[in-house]
Amino acid sequence: MADQEPDPPSAVSDEAKTDDAGAEPTSGDGIHMVDCIKFGKSKPGLPKPPLKGEIGQKVYDTVSQEAWRMWLEHSKMLINEFRLDLMSEQGQQVWMSELEKYFWGEGSQLPPDFVPAKAK
Repeated sequence: MADQEPDPPSAVSDEAKTDDAGAEPTSGDGIHMVDCIKFGKSKPGLPKPPLKGEIGQKVYDTVSQEAWRMWLEHSKMLINEFRLDLMSEQGQQVWMSELEKYFWGEGSQLPPDFVPAKAK
């Protein structure tokens, strides 16, 4: 039915559009939008949950792509400074605990002896 006219533009703003299930806010480009817990405003979210389970869904629902990148950079420092073995249960528990603090707690602290590398 190529001779049909296209639907008129929607009166709903791009910010308020939802996916087919009617549950998720998206931008006009179909990008998953979240009210970012770190920035306190609507920003593009992750394309899918970055972790399995409840915590992955919580991150997907409340953490922007930019905030997740910031966490990954911070977590690299934690892994190196605390010499975390993410293959061990203890290392995973520390990493997850710091993730929770970083986004929903008092904030993930730098290790006591951490000295940032000097810029070149």
